[in-house]
Amino acid sequence: MRDLEAVPGITPLSSPIANSTVEDGGGVYDSRLYGWLFECHGFWHNLALIVFAAMFVLYLASHARKSYAKLSHGRSHIMIAYYGFLWLVSLLNLAWCSLQAWECTSGKEMAWNVLSLFTTSGMLFLEVSLMAFLLQGNYTSGLEALTRTFVISGVIVGFDILLKAFYLFGLAIPLFIDNYDDTHRVKWGLWVVHKLLLTAVYAFILFIYHSRWRERLPARPAFYNYITVMFSLNAIALFACALTGHGAGFGFWLYDVTVICYHAFYLPLLYVTFLADFFQEEDLHLENVYYSEMKDAGFFDADWE
Repeated sequence: MRDLEAVPGITPLSSPIANSTVEDGGGVYDSRLYGWLFECHGFWHNLALIVFAAMFVLYLASHARKSYAKLSHGRSHIMIAYYGFLWLVSLLNLAWCSLQAWECTSGKEMAWNVLSLFTTSGMLFLEVSLMAFLLQGNYTSGLEALTRTFVISGVIVGFDILLKAFYLFGLAIPLFIDNYDDTHRVKWGLWVVHKLLLTAVYAFILFIYHSRWRERLPARPAFYNYITVMFSLNAIALFACALTGHGAGFGFWLYDVTVICYHAFYLPLLYVTFLADFFQEEDLHLENVYYSEMKDAGFFDADWE
């Protein structure tokens, strides 16, 4: 378990304060609710994660009937697969965000690590599959593209899961229990390599997009706004992991900020970029949006020369 007594302003859940009731203004609050909201990372950290994750799940639920009708009518295997997997990962992420207190609770370390492993692996699968989809360029279509994308992503994420499981259960390194004073070089070295690989792939896609080979990629600028955001986030996380591995407190704070941003905003960003337009009621409106974005990006400039 984390050495929480070493972190200023954080009271361990096993302390007398956390195991007693809390009185404030005449009201009595159950200690478990108090610990769930205020202990470990703190109130604002937990609140931000829970609120944004819950809001996105509620948004998906409120549009579920219309989305199902659109998917049934369109019969797009790629969209059906991504939408279904998005639901699964969103529920896992909501559970992860809601159970932050497990990270600091004695006896819950294994459950927290397993939940974190499955949640982050699900989100990584979405990341890798979308990158594989983009790198296939304009030749992606139907079941063939879906199969190829999922096979590539499954192999990469499967290897990632095995490697992290080896660190967790073979080397007994708590990858997903972050401690302000933890400068375990092996742990942070793994995260540096992990973020470095993701940053490199996003940088490679951006390089292609801004080069003379841009025509080989799908002609939709919104995709590359997404790539730019993810490149920036992973580059910052890479820098933060490197600093933390060398004992810099600012690095740990910065890494925590990237974790909050990733779990709170990544799934909504993915939905807005890749799925939202698909669920528009008017197909003509969708075509106009695509045409307008392509025109703004200069894809038709050659027609006027």
